[in-house]
Amino acid sequence: MADHAQPTRSREEDERVALTLSTRIRVTLAELEKIRGRPGIAARFSDGHAHLSVFRFDDDMIVTPLLTHSVGHDAPTLHLRRHQDDGMFDRFAAHVEELWTRGRPVREESDGTP
Repeated sequence: MADHAQPTRSREEDERVALTLSTRIRVTLAELEKIRGRPGIAARFSDGHAHLSVFRFDDDMIVTPLLTHSVGHDAPTLHLRRHQDDGMFDRFAAHVEELWTRGRPVREESDGTP
């Protein structure tokens, strides 16, 4: 997590809450460890964009864009469904794919896959 220290610290300064982002990251990593090895589940770290949570399921996507100077639980949660080409779903999907390709796997396995 050392590579992510600056964006994390910056977000913690914005939020100013007792349950810090660092703590929430550790909790999430512990939960991901519990489901490690299950097919279709992967996670990555990103240095470039700490203000977006995305869960994608085929043509459905749950997106939580974190708002500046707001804590995560105050952010809106959007449920997007793909209904057309180049709609909002496709735009968010392209954005997330860009972040995903630049990100690093949370955990490297011996064969190099997350």
